[in-house]
Amino acid sequence: MADTHAKRLVAGWLLASAAVVSGCATGPQANASDPLEPFNRAMYSFNDTADRVVLKPAAETYQDITPQFVRTTIGNFFSNLGDLSSSMNAALQLRPVEATTNFMRFAVNSVFGVAGLIDLATPMGLTKTSHDLGQTLGRWGVPMGPYIMLPFAGPSTLRDTASSSVELYEGVDIEPTAKSEQNTIKVVKVLNGRAGLLDATNTLDSIALDKYIFLRDVYLKRREATTQPMWTPEPADDGWGDGTANGDSWDDTPADNTVQ
Repeated sequence: MADTHAKRLVAGWLLASAAVVSGCATGPQANASDPLEPFNRAMYSFNDTADRVVLKPAAETYQDITPQFVRTTIGNFFSNLGDLSSSMNAALQLRPVEATTNFMRFAVNSVFGVAGLIDLATPMGLTKTSHDLGQTLGRWGVPMGPYIMLPFAGPSTLRDTASSSVELYEGVDIEPTAKSEQNTIKVVKVLNGRAGLLDATNTLDSIALDKYIFLRDVYLKRREATTQPMWTPEPADDGWGDGTANGDSWDDTPADNTVQ
């Protein structure tokens, strides 16, 4: 898995460099956060075509043949692995309450929820929050950098692309399964996740005039809203209706990363 992360990091840097060479967006409509817009739009078109031709039809077939409770169970399993990663990153962000809560979720669901297949932690009041290494770097002052649309991977930033190379427990390899079985698990994870987004993408197709701009702006605003720098002088409105988003003491209300 380390090889996969390393390849993604190298690809991100190479693609960003290629975009700089090929030319950046200019003019009055240029977005300062998206200096690589011509390249990013090309990658968006590539991803959109690949999704429509391959991934979306496969996800629709998967949804049709897989009962809802099975899809929920599979989602719970991967979400449980994510809780461990979130716990570690929350600890690195000096958020002990969220670190402890996510670890307790992982422990409860792993032990009593049949390796995370059943979510028992949520009914117990253990609220799930999401923290990743990109947010951790932002917490310690690393800027997001330019927006990047990665082939197959989708929206990202320079910081998030770099952090993905060492993301804790992202795409966990399950030993001692064979390589083919590990690949099957990863395919199921992708299909299950894409199936869960079918309604959202259908809605997006019907309402967005420029889907590229819509996705870019939502991604950047959400990443900014869920990444609070450690040394923000005073609370500021994060644009998501929560004026306390930048609190960072150990006794603060948890960050607005709750997964609904």
